[in-house]
Parts: sequence; structure tokens; C-alpha cells
Amino acid sequence: MSYHPEDEVISGPPPTATSGGDKAPRLLDQVRARCRVLHYSIRTERAYVYWIRRFILENGKRHPRELGSAEVEAFLTRLATRDDVAASTQNQALSGLLFLYRQVLGIDLPWMESVVRAKKPQKVPVVLSREEVKRLLALLDGQTALMGSLLYGTGMRVMECVRLRVKDVDFARTEICVRNGKGGRDRRVPLPLRLHERLVEQVERVRILHTQDLLAGLGEVYLPHALGRKYPTAGREFGWQYVFPSAKHSLDPRSGRKRRHHVDEAVLQRAVKSARAKAGIDKPATCHTLRHSFATHLLEAGQDIRTVQELLGHKDVATTQIYTHVLGRGAGGVLSPLDRD
Repeated sequence: MSYHPEDEVISGPPPTATSGGDKAPRLLDQVRARCRVLHYSIRTERAYVYWIRRFILENGKRHPRELGSAEVEAFLTRLATRDDVAASTQNQALSGLLFLYRQVLGIDLPWMESVVRAKKPQKVPVVLSREEVKRLLALLDGQTALMGSLLYGTGMRVMECVRLRVKDVDFARTEICVRNGKGGRDRRVPLPLRLHERLVEQVERVRILHTQDLLAGLGEVYLPHALGRKYPTAGREFGWQYVFPSAKHSLDPRSGRKRRHHVDEAVLQRAVKSARAKAGIDKPATCHTLRHSFATHLLEAGQDIRTVQELLGHKDVATTQIYTHVLGRGAGGVLSPLDRD
């Protein structure tokens, strides 16, 4: 069932009045406000609000201050046993509750450290062969073909691709700057020479679309953090426009302003799924599979693992080393002393 903020009801002591006589913000509004102060994405904000609200409802709408370790552990256990959620989903719920208590309520809960966090089982990533990648990309059309090629040619994540801004494509240096990747880190990736002309054409299409929007009194895009307040006109500058804009304008869920956002990532995900079926690829390939294939094919070509780590934006090289298992350079790729002459 969809969540409506106006339906929020939490039992417990009534909110205290502020000096101006207004009521203090409701709990979930405080959660949203804290997420925005810390520059959390709208996706994280919505996920945290969802889990916090669900936790409260499953405990009789009691205020979280009245709840403790027993209720949190029981809630997380029910998610795993009754609802059979994935480990990543359970961890997301726990992260939301940790955020509530620590960041919003300011409660130090030592017992939260002892809660057992489910770990996602490490699996060998799905990787396509070069021939399979060619078949898959050949069955994509138009903008999705360019986006899919970028995923494989640069190793970007799907959201990094759809959020790409015009100013971050450096044609002179043949590189792309990936802003605010996983963990909030920036990195640079190579701009494939084969995509140079197609990207130039895409940027020119964006320029024409942006000019039309400006003439219509629009042309503004979302700016991260407080840049919109610091530079009020920057959102209308061409450099900040998305390389892959949405076909329609939409209302910003936080500010309510009418803007042209980036294309929905689901468009590319559906296109890749359809192309995989048409190409007769039986592997469970997704957009992220193109990133896995990028890393694996670089290592196969002799690229050193540290460089691949930087291109992927991995904080720890141990994360990148999983691709050595795909290459057969793990235990199976080692020549046993018994087999030596």
C-alpha cells in the first residue's frame, strides 16, 4: 500500500510547542529534514521513511522512544523469517532504524551494535563474453544503445550513467568525470573513442531541447546539495543539463518546482532485458552485468587490478579481486607444486 504523509499517526506524548506557538514537526518529517541536511539522496530518504513507518506500525504505533532492542530484533527477524526478504533488504531496514535513533532522536543505543546484520552471500558476478556483449548492444536502439555502450565502455553504474551532466563529458581529454558515485566519491573513466561522435550528437540534441525549454520559460534542472541556493541561475546553464534527459518535465518531489529530470533508469533496464532475450543469452544479464564485463575484459587484456579498481570506484581492492575468480586466476588458476616438473 502506498504511503501518504498525512496518514502518519504515532501514539505517545503530544509534540511540544515551539516558541512561535506552532507544533513541533512530526517524526517522519524530522527524518526527511535530517536526510536533507546530510545530503542523502531522495531514494535513501524514501527508503528510510518507509522502514521507520513500518517499524512503528508493526509495534502498535508506539513512539520509537518507547521501544528498544527487543522490538528492533523482533522486527528484523520477522523480515527474514516471515517475509523472506533478501539480506540487503534486511540491512536497509536496520540502517533506517539506526538513522532514526542516532541522527533524529539523538539516542545512543549500545545494544544496536550487537544486532546481527545479515550478510549478503558473495557470488561470482555474471559476465558476458565479448561476442555476447556485441550481440546485446546490437539489439539496443537509439538512446538506449548509446547508454548501454557507455555502461560497457566505461564501467559506470546505471545511475551514474543516467545522471551524467554535459559539463562532465570532456571530449578534448576523451574522459568522463563520474560525480558523486557510490560512497560520494568522484572518479574519471575513459570516453570510448567509438562513442565520441555519437556522444557529440547526443549533446547537440540536448542543446536544442534546452534552448526550447528556455524559450518556454523552463530549462531548469536539479542541482546537488546547496548549489541551487548559492548559484540561483546555474540550474539553467547548459553545462548542468543531463546528457540523457527525460522526454517530459516533472515536479521535483522536494521543492515542487517543474524541471526536466534525467531519463528513468527503468527505460534502459527494460531495453537491456528485452535485448538479452532477443540475443538468445541465457545468462541472467542486467545493466550491471555490462559493468562486470568491463572489469573482467580489462583484466583479461592485461590491465593491472589497481587501475581497474580506480576505474570502477571501488574503495578496497578486495572488492575488485572478485573478478580474478571469473578469470580463473584464483585457486583454479594456480599451478600446484605437484604438477610442476
